[in-house]
Parts: sequence; C-alpha cells; structure tokens
Amino acid sequence: MALPPKKPPFKKPSGGFGGGRPFFRKPPLKPGEGEFNINHQIRAREVRLVGEGVEPKVYTIGDALRLAEEAGVDLVEISPNADPPVCRVVDYKRFLYERKKKAKEAKANQVKQDIKEIRFGPNTDEHDFEFKLKHAENFLKEGHKIKAFVFFRGRSIVYAERGEVLLLQFAQKLADWGKVDMLPKLEGKKMNLVMSPKGKNK
Repeated sequence: MALPPKKPPFKKPSGGFGGGRPFFRKPPLKPGEGEFNINHQIRAREVRLVGEGVEPKVYTIGDALRLAEEAGVDLVEISPNADPPVCRVVDYKRFLYERKKKAKEAKANQVKQDIKEIRFGPNTDEHDFEFKLKHAENFLKEGHKIKAFVFFRGRSIVYAERGEVLLLQFAQKLADWGKVDMLPKLEGKKMNLVMSPKGKNK
C-alpha cells in the first residue's frame, strides 16, 4: 500500500520587520478612507516619524512599521512630498475622525457673510443718498459685504454715466470701512458695485 505524500515543510515568509517589506496586511479600506497611504502602501525607504510615544526622527520604513505594529496602530503618510516623507503613528480611523471633526469645527466657526443690497435710482437726491450711505456703513462695520446698484427704468438707461458717478462717490465715502471688490459695472438694467468690509474699523 502506497504511503500518502509528505506535506512540504513550512516556510516563513521573507521580509518581516527586520528588513524589506512586512508581510502583514490590513483589511481593505472602506470607500472614502483611502485619502492617505498607510502601512504597506507607503513606498519610501525612509520616513520621518511623528506621533505619540515615538522619538521624532528619520527611521527606515521597516523600523517605522515595527513601531506602529508594536503600538497596535497604523503608520500614516501625512506629508508624502516631504524629503523624507512624514508619517504619523496613529490609529487610522481615529486620525480620519479627528480630521473630519476639525474641518467641521472650522466651518462652524466661520462668520457667515451676507450680501446686503443698497438700491438707488439714477435721480437719487442727497438726503436719500446719505440715508442709504449710513445703512451701508453699518453693514460693513458688522462684517457684511454690500452690493449697491442703480436701477434704470425704461429710457432712464441714458443716465448710465450719472449712475456710475453716484456709485463711485458712494464707494469713496465708505473707503474707511470697506474696499471695492467690483467697480461699477452695467449688467442689463442695473449698474452694480460690490464692496467688502476692511476688517477692523477705524
């Protein structure tokens, strides 16, 4: 009776943490989690390491991966264009969560900037001009952009030059609180001027 064939001897995978590429593999990333190279995806031979519990210096990729594996976290390439690339020892999911949280907080902290409209006619009198000028000044002080425009009805479009002069005077009187983003420009039946707040008031 013939004997069953012998099983081939077990061979330890080459590489390991002592040199070359490690043989451990992370589970496939979920969609949207591939923004950074991590672990075996990092192709550099040497990396500059940062993170908690590690000495910030240049390591071989094998040593950096070993430190990450021993800490039970990931090696994340955060600056691939640096020389050498900068990597962080951190749990990748936690890293993505912190980035998303910071981005959300930054967006929430942004001051919402409304555009306030100031309307004139080509024959606006001085009293109406000063009244609207005061409103525009307050809007700029509050951090809002303003869009001042002269609306031309029917044949009043022939007074387009008068509207341009009015808007330029308007911008000049607001120069202490705002800067011109768009000079007077005729668009259809409206001539528009756009200004933004300068920042700190004088």
